[in-house]
Amino acid sequence: MASLRDIKNKITSTKKTSQITKAMEMVAASNFSRAENNAKSFGPYMEKIQEVTASVALGSSDASHPMLIKRPVKKTAYLVITAERGLAGAFNSNVLRAALNAIQKNHQSKDEYVIIALGKVGREFFRKRDMNIALDLTAIADQPSFAEVKDTVNKTIGMYADGAFDELYMYYNHFVSAIQNDVVEKKLLPLTDIATSKKPMSYEFEPSAEEILDVLLPQYAESLIFGALLDSKAGEHAARMTAMKNATDNAKELIDSYSLVYNRARQAAITQEITEIVGGAAALE
Repeated sequence: MASLRDIKNKITSTKKTSQITKAMEMVAASNFSRAENNAKSFGPYMEKIQEVTASVALGSSDASHPMLIKRPVKKTAYLVITAERGLAGAFNSNVLRAALNAIQKNHQSKDEYVIIALGKVGREFFRKRDMNIALDLTAIADQPSFAEVKDTVNKTIGMYADGAFDELYMYYNHFVSAIQNDVVEKKLLPLTDIATSKKPMSYEFEPSAEEILDVLLPQYAESLIFGALLDSKAGEHAARMTAMKNATDNAKELIDSYSLVYNRARQAAITQEITEIVGGAAALE
Protein backbone atom coordinates (compact mmCIF):
# COMPACT_ATOMS: atom_id res chain seq x y z
CA MET A 1 0.00 0.00 0.00
CA ALA A 2 1.25 3.50 -0.85
CA SER A 3 2.52 5.64 2.01
CA LEU A 4 0.69 8.72 3.23
CA ARG A 5 3.36 10.90 1.60
CA ASP A 6 2.91 9.20 -1.78
CA ILE A 7 -0.86 9.64 -1.66
CA LYS A 8 -0.45 13.28 -0.62
CA ASN A 9 1.90 13.87 -3.55
CA LYS A 10 -0.64 12.34 -5.94
CA ILE A 11 -3.35 14.63 -4.63
CA THR A 12 -1.11 17.69 -5.01
CA SER A 13 0.01 16.82 -8.56
CA THR A 14 -3.55 16.03 -9.64
CA LYS A 15 -4.77 19.37 -8.26
CA LYS A 16 -2.08 21.18 -10.27
CA THR A 17 -3.08 19.27 -13.39
CA SER A 18 -6.73 20.17 -12.89
CA GLN A 19 -5.77 23.84 -12.59
CA ILE A 20 -3.97 23.63 -15.94
CA THR A 21 -6.83 21.85 -17.71
CA LYS A 22 -9.34 24.32 -16.23
CA ALA A 23 -7.30 27.24 -17.56
CA MET A 24 -7.05 25.58 -20.99
CA GLU A 25 -10.82 25.01 -20.96
CA MET A 26 -11.41 28.72 -20.31
CA VAL A 27 -9.03 29.75 -23.11
CA ALA A 28 -10.67 27.31 -25.52
CA ALA A 29 -14.12 28.63 -24.55
CA SER A 30 -13.01 32.18 -25.34
CA ASN A 31 -11.51 31.12 -28.69
CA PHE A 32 -14.57 29.05 -29.51
CA SER A 33 -16.94 31.99 -29.10
CA ARG A 34 -14.91 34.11 -31.52
CA ALA A 35 -14.32 31.29 -33.99
CA GLU A 36 -18.02 30.43 -34.09
CA ASN A 37 -18.86 34.05 -34.88
CA ASN A 38 -16.19 34.13 -37.61
CA ALA A 39 -17.57 30.99 -39.26
CA LYS A 40 -21.16 32.21 -39.11
CA SER A 41 -20.34 35.69 -40.42
CA PHE A 42 -18.48 34.20 -43.41
CA GLY A 43 -21.50 32.12 -44.39
CA PRO A 44 -23.48 34.87 -46.18
CA TYR A 45 -20.47 35.75 -48.33
CA MET A 46 -20.03 32.11 -49.39
CA GLU A 47 -23.70 31.82 -50.25
CA LYS A 48 -23.67 35.02 -52.30
CA ILE A 49 -20.54 34.26 -54.28
CA GLN A 50 -21.87 30.76 -55.01
CA GLU A 51 -25.15 32.27 -56.20
CA VAL A 52 -23.42 34.77 -58.48
CA THR A 53 -20.94 32.20 -59.81
CA ALA A 54 -23.71 29.71 -60.54
CA SER A 55 -25.79 32.37 -62.27
CA VAL A 56 -22.92 33.36 -64.54
CA ALA A 57 -21.74 29.81 -65.28
CA LEU A 58 -25.20 28.34 -65.83
CA GLY A 59 -26.85 31.40 -67.31
CA SER A 60 -24.61 31.61 -70.34
CA SER A 61 -24.67 28.71 -72.77
CA ASP A 62 -21.34 29.63 -74.36
CA ALA A 63 -19.46 30.22 -71.09
CA SER A 64 -16.69 27.76 -70.27
CA HIS A 65 -13.70 27.63 -67.96
CA PRO A 66 -11.00 25.01 -67.20
CA MET A 67 -12.09 24.90 -63.55
CA LEU A 68 -15.55 23.76 -64.65
CA ILE A 69 -14.41 20.99 -66.98
CA LYS A 70 -13.84 17.45 -65.76
CA ARG A 71 -10.69 15.95 -67.24
CA PRO A 72 -9.08 12.50 -67.13
CA VAL A 73 -7.68 11.91 -63.65
CA LYS A 74 -3.99 11.08 -63.54
CA LYS A 75 -3.28 12.54 -60.12
CA THR A 76 -5.55 13.47 -57.20
CA ALA A 77 -4.87 16.08 -54.52
CA TYR A 78 -6.14 15.85 -50.95
CA LEU A 79 -6.40 19.06 -48.94
CA VAL A 80 -6.56 18.06 -45.26
CA ILE A 81 -7.31 20.60 -42.54
CA THR A 82 -6.20 19.79 -38.99
CA ALA A 83 -5.26 21.69 -35.83
CA GLU A 84 -1.85 23.07 -34.90
CA ARG A 85 -1.75 20.97 -31.74
CA GLY A 86 -3.51 18.15 -29.96
CA LEU A 87 -5.43 18.00 -26.66
CA ALA A 88 -8.70 18.17 -28.59
CA GLY A 89 -10.06 14.65 -28.20
CA ALA A 90 -10.60 12.82 -31.48
CA PHE A 91 -10.74 16.04 -33.53
CA ASN A 92 -7.53 15.44 -35.47
CA SER A 93 -7.57 11.64 -35.57
CA ASN A 94 -11.04 11.47 -37.14
CA VAL A 95 -10.22 13.64 -40.15
CA LEU A 96 -6.77 12.11 -40.62
CA ARG A 97 -8.21 8.60 -40.52
CA ALA A 98 -10.81 9.51 -43.16
CA ALA A 99 -8.21 11.04 -45.49
CA LEU A 100 -5.75 8.17 -45.01
CA ASN A 101 -8.40 5.54 -45.70
CA ALA A 102 -9.42 7.32 -48.91
CA ILE A 103 -5.82 7.55 -50.11
CA GLN A 104 -5.06 3.90 -49.33
CA LYS A 105 -8.30 2.77 -50.96
CA ASN A 106 -7.95 4.77 -54.18
CA HIS A 107 -4.21 4.73 -54.87
CA GLN A 108 -1.51 2.13 -55.23
CA SER A 109 1.44 4.48 -55.68
CA LYS A 110 2.64 7.79 -54.27
CA ASP A 111 2.77 9.07 -57.86
CA GLU A 112 -1.03 8.98 -58.02
CA TYR A 113 -1.71 11.59 -55.35
CA VAL A 114 -0.42 14.67 -53.54
CA ILE A 115 -1.34 16.03 -50.11
CA ILE A 116 -1.90 19.66 -49.14
CA ALA A 117 -1.77 19.88 -45.35
CA LEU A 118 -3.23 22.85 -43.49
CA GLY A 119 -2.20 22.46 -39.86
CA LYS A 120 0.89 21.09 -38.11
CA VAL A 121 -0.75 17.89 -36.84
CA GLY A 122 -1.71 16.83 -40.36
CA ARG A 123 1.67 17.70 -41.82
CA GLU A 124 3.54 15.68 -39.19
CA PHE A 125 1.10 12.77 -39.54
CA PHE A 126 1.69 12.40 -43.28
CA ARG A 127 5.39 13.21 -43.06
CA LYS A 128 6.00 10.37 -40.58
CA ARG A 129 4.34 7.99 -43.04
CA ASP A 130 6.53 9.26 -45.89
CA MET A 131 3.51 10.33 -47.93
CA ASN A 132 3.65 12.78 -50.80
CA ILE A 133 3.14 16.29 -49.34
CA ALA A 134 3.15 18.88 -52.11
CA LEU A 135 2.23 21.90 -50.02
CA ASP A 136 1.72 22.68 -46.35
CA LEU A 137 0.86 25.57 -44.08
CA THR A 138 1.50 25.61 -40.33
CA ALA A 139 1.45 28.17 -37.51
CA ILE A 140 -2.15 29.05 -38.42
CA ALA A 141 -3.64 31.47 -35.89
CA ASP A 142 -6.54 30.51 -33.64
CA GLN A 143 -8.56 33.20 -35.44
CA PRO A 144 -7.13 33.03 -38.99
CA SER A 145 -7.47 35.81 -41.53
CA PHE A 146 -7.63 35.25 -45.28
CA ALA A 147 -4.36 37.14 -45.76
CA GLU A 148 -2.67 34.49 -43.63
CA VAL A 149 -3.69 31.60 -45.90
CA LYS A 150 -4.08 33.44 -49.23
CA ASP A 151 -0.69 32.47 -50.62
CA THR A 152 -1.18 28.74 -49.93
CA VAL A 153 -4.74 28.81 -51.30
CA ASN A 154 -3.62 30.60 -54.45
CA LYS A 155 -0.80 28.09 -54.96
CA THR A 156 -3.28 25.23 -54.59
CA ILE A 157 -5.59 26.63 -57.25
CA GLY A 158 -2.60 27.47 -59.45
CA MET A 159 -1.33 23.89 -59.23
CA TYR A 160 -4.68 22.66 -60.50
CA ALA A 161 -4.68 25.21 -63.32
CA ASP A 162 -1.15 24.15 -64.29
CA GLY A 163 -2.12 20.46 -64.37
CA ALA A 164 -0.13 19.37 -61.32
CA PHE A 165 -3.24 17.37 -60.36
CA ASP A 166 -6.61 16.77 -62.00
CA GLU A 167 -9.01 16.82 -59.06
CA LEU A 168 -8.96 18.13 -55.50
CA TYR A 169 -10.74 16.69 -52.47
CA MET A 170 -10.98 18.52 -49.17
CA TYR A 171 -11.23 16.87 -45.74
CA TYR A 172 -12.10 18.84 -42.62
CA ASN A 173 -14.22 18.80 -39.48
CA HIS A 174 -17.57 20.53 -39.87
CA PHE A 175 -18.71 22.23 -36.67
CA VAL A 176 -22.19 21.06 -35.68
CA SER A 177 -22.36 21.90 -31.99
CA ALA A 178 -20.10 22.29 -28.98
CA ILE A 179 -20.05 18.50 -28.57
CA GLN A 180 -20.23 17.33 -32.19
CA ASN A 181 -17.99 17.65 -35.25
CA ASP A 182 -18.63 15.75 -38.48
CA VAL A 183 -15.84 14.84 -40.89
CA VAL A 184 -16.61 16.22 -44.35
CA GLU A 185 -15.25 14.97 -47.66
CA LYS A 186 -15.88 17.57 -50.37
CA LYS A 187 -14.82 17.55 -54.01
CA LEU A 188 -13.44 21.03 -54.55
CA LEU A 189 -12.03 20.93 -58.08
CA PRO A 190 -13.23 20.77 -60.76
CA LEU A 191 -16.22 22.90 -59.80
CA THR A 192 -18.85 20.60 -61.24
CA ASP A 193 -21.41 21.20 -58.49
CA ILE A 194 -21.94 24.93 -58.10
CA ALA A 195 -25.71 24.99 -58.62
CA THR A 196 -27.74 26.45 -55.75
CA SER A 197 -31.30 25.89 -54.61
CA LYS A 198 -32.08 29.47 -55.55
CA LYS A 199 -33.21 30.37 -59.05
CA PRO A 200 -30.24 31.70 -61.06
CA MET A 201 -30.27 35.45 -61.57
CA SER A 202 -30.20 36.87 -65.06
CA TYR A 203 -27.09 38.99 -65.75
CA GLU A 204 -25.84 41.04 -68.65
CA PHE A 205 -22.13 40.44 -69.02
CA GLU A 206 -19.62 43.19 -69.62
CA PRO A 207 -17.08 42.06 -70.65
CA SER A 208 -17.73 38.43 -71.63
CA ALA A 209 -18.86 35.63 -69.31
CA GLU A 210 -15.49 33.89 -69.74
CA GLU A 211 -13.58 36.91 -68.46
CA ILE A 212 -15.90 37.24 -65.50
CA LEU A 213 -15.51 33.55 -64.67
CA ASP A 214 -11.72 33.96 -64.80
CA VAL A 215 -12.10 36.20 -61.74
CA LEU A 216 -15.11 34.64 -60.03
CA LEU A 217 -14.19 30.95 -60.09
CA PRO A 218 -10.81 31.28 -58.32
CA GLN A 219 -12.45 33.53 -55.72
CA TYR A 220 -15.21 30.98 -55.23
CA ALA A 221 -12.70 28.15 -54.75
CA GLU A 222 -10.75 30.34 -52.33
CA SER A 223 -13.91 31.04 -50.33
CA LEU A 224 -14.65 27.30 -50.07
CA ILE A 225 -11.20 26.57 -48.63
CA PHE A 226 -11.15 29.54 -46.26
CA GLY A 227 -14.73 28.85 -45.17
CA ALA A 228 -13.79 25.23 -44.40
CA LEU A 229 -10.80 26.47 -42.36
CA LEU A 230 -13.02 28.79 -40.30
CA ASP A 231 -15.51 25.96 -39.82
CA SER A 232 -12.72 23.64 -38.73
CA LYS A 233 -11.34 26.20 -36.27
CA ALA A 234 -14.73 26.54 -34.59
CA GLY A 235 -14.91 22.76 -34.27
CA GLU A 236 -11.35 22.56 -32.97
CA HIS A 237 -11.92 25.02 -30.14
CA ALA A 238 -15.21 23.35 -29.24
CA ALA A 239 -13.52 19.94 -29.16
CA ARG A 240 -10.64 21.24 -27.04
CA MET A 241 -13.05 22.96 -24.64
CA THR A 242 -14.97 19.70 -24.22
CA ALA A 243 -11.80 17.62 -23.85
CA MET A 244 -10.35 19.94 -21.19
CA LYS A 245 -13.65 20.01 -19.30
CA ASN A 246 -13.68 16.20 -19.25
CA ALA A 247 -10.06 16.18 -18.10
CA THR A 248 -10.86 18.62 -15.28
CA ASP A 249 -13.86 16.56 -14.18
CA ASN A 250 -11.76 13.37 -14.21
CA ALA A 251 -9.06 15.09 -12.17
CA LYS A 252 -11.64 16.11 -9.55
CA GLU A 253 -12.86 12.52 -9.33
CA LEU A 254 -9.28 11.32 -8.85
CA ILE A 255 -8.70 13.90 -6.13
CA ASP A 256 -11.83 12.73 -4.29
CA SER A 257 -10.73 9.11 -4.65
CA TYR A 258 -7.17 9.83 -3.45
CA SER A 259 -8.51 11.92 -0.54
CA LEU A 260 -10.68 9.01 0.58
CA VAL A 261 -7.74 6.62 0.42
CA TYR A 262 -5.55 9.17 2.25
CA ASN A 263 -8.07 9.65 5.05
CA ARG A 264 -8.51 5.90 5.50
CA ALA A 265 -4.74 5.33 5.59
CA ARG A 266 -4.31 8.21 8.05
CA GLN A 267 -7.06 6.84 10.28
CA ALA A 268 -5.49 3.38 10.16
CA ALA A 269 -2.12 4.86 11.14
CA ILE A 270 -3.67 6.74 14.07
CA THR A 271 -5.52 3.64 15.19
CA GLN A 272 -2.29 1.63 15.01
CA GLU A 273 -0.45 4.21 17.11
CA ILE A 274 -3.22 4.21 19.76
CA THR A 275 -3.20 0.40 19.85
CA GLU A 276 0.56 0.35 20.34
CA ILE A 277 0.37 2.95 23.15
CA VAL A 278 -2.40 1.06 24.92
CA GLY A 279 -0.51 -2.22 24.49
CA GLY A 280 2.69 -0.70 25.87
CA ALA A 281 0.86 0.76 28.89
CA ALA A 282 -0.77 -2.58 29.64
CA ALA A 283 2.59 -4.32 29.50
CA LEU A 284 3.99 -1.98 32.16
CA GLU A 285 1.23 -2.78 34.62
